[in-house]
Amino acid sequence: MKTPALHFNVDRLIRQLSICTMVGLLIIGLSMFTIHQLQTSDPYIQEVLALEGDPKQGYAIFQMNCSGCHGDGSNGLVGPSLQDVSAHKSRASLIHQVIKGDTPPMPQFQPSPQIMSDLLAYLETL
Repeated sequence: MKTPALHFNVDRLIRQLSICTMVGLLIIGLSMFTIHQLQTSDPYIQEVLALEGDPKQGYAIFQMNCSGCHGDGSNGLVGPSLQDVSAHKSRASLIHQVIKGDTPPMPQFQPSPQIMSDLLAYLETL
């Protein structure tokens, strides 16, 4: 049987953990929002997003520049599979990943806005 003092401490602990969890989730959410805002405010990204990409051209670009690591069928080799990549990454995040190469061994690659738009259109077909 719990004593009143022990019961109070358990309730207090649960309340503190709940508050810490909510604060942590809020911080994560705000961080993700800030990153998204920074990415979409980039003039290059804005220009790419304003263009109409051609997936056929994007496929050719992918074959020349990306298939060596991501595979001819985008199923992954050295780099990860890109199947359904647009289902879990925003358009701005995909552009950012290509131009920054934040995950080694991915190189930085800054194509013209139209070429990037074509590549993005192809990635969205996977």
